[in-house]
Amino acid sequence: MASTPSSRPTSVTRLSLSHITAQNETNLLGTVHGGVIMTLVDSVAGVVAARHSGGAAVTASMDEMVFLVPVRVGDVIHLSGQVNWTGRSSMEVGVRITADRWDAVGPEVHVASAYLVFVAVDEHGKPREVPQVIAETDEERRRLREAEIRRDHRLARRAAIIESRKAGEAGT
Repeated sequence: MASTPSSRPTSVTRLSLSHITAQNETNLLGTVHGGVIMTLVDSVAGVVAARHSGGAAVTASMDEMVFLVPVRVGDVIHLSGQVNWTGRSSMEVGVRITADRWDAVGPEVHVASAYLVFVAVDEHGKPREVPQVIAETDEERRRLREAEIRRDHRLARRAAIIESRKAGEAGT
């Protein structure tokens, strides 16, 4: 494997994917299953993470997935993903999902957003270093700042859970 660059702009590994929703992807209400959208989100984010890191990357967590409006059969969903933040071996990838009708011209509607954390791994499944992301625009700098907030919250939540378990073990 080639050596990993020390940094890489967000724009280099950004990815967009469009998907026409079908009847077999719906629930009993006639809207697309959230799990179908989540699978597409994970796929887009995985490609972005692999491209940014220059090799295999695995999903460590889906930090947040917010559904704003339902997706219906016949909607064309558009997923756009990019690396928002990088650590030593991990990356936060943000994915924005919009939709429009397959048979009409109209504005795209923002239907969901998701934030996933990926870890780059080597051929033995061990974490490996990733290039640091370079935020080039004001929007990318905003995304970087917000990703750092989400990371701080993940670390604080994990520390609180560990402390709670220790306290529970001491009390039994």
